[in-house]
Amino acid sequence: MAAPVPFDRVPPTTTAYVIATGIIAGVVGYFIGQGASLGLFHEKKSWPNSYDVKVHRDSSDEEEESEDDSEDEGNGEELAQFKDNAEEVKMVLVIRTDLGMTKGKMAAQASHASLSCYKYSKEHQPESPILSRWERGGQAKIALQIKGEEELLLLQAQAMSLGLCARVIQDAGRTQIAAGSRTVLGILGPKSVVDDVTGHLKLL
Repeated sequence: MAAPVPFDRVPPTTTAYVIATGIIAGVVGYFIGQGASLGLFHEKKSWPNSYDVKVHRDSSDEEEESEDDSEDEGNGEELAQFKDNAEEVKMVLVIRTDLGMTKGKMAAQASHASLSCYKYSKEHQPESPILSRWERGGQAKIALQIKGEEELLLLQAQAMSLGLCARVIQDAGRTQIAAGSRTVLGILGPKSVVDDVTGHLKLL
């Protein structure tokens, strides 16, 4: 039997190193990407419904400030019970159109006003028949337009004098408009009383 011929091992070429490095980098990158998508490396900010939602650059994902909270105006005493009033309850969102807000910005500000009215009513009149009737009746919301801050504040004062929940939202100023701009007035109450305040306004 013939003796085996010794095999001279040829060292890897530079090309082989480059190819091997590329393969390793690709595999490692893939697993890092998978781990990041699962939130293994940092806490992933996600939406409650677990959908991947991209926020439009002009929209606002910040919490706006209710003017009455910042200036400590209103302590809930203006909220009337309307115990004898059994009519439909609605929320009106009066949106300024003179600020040049995009539709997305208007929607965000109106959402802030809606939540502000709800939280204010829940805090100051948790047993209010108005709030519970609004929740049971489909939570009607109507968007109206207004062209200036002075009229917005006048409507707020009028609504509060009638015992309605009336909340003005001030923008934080991190997107489209100046900080402190009063953008939306939210009013919650019996339909006829709310209409006394906002019935002359046009739909948005």
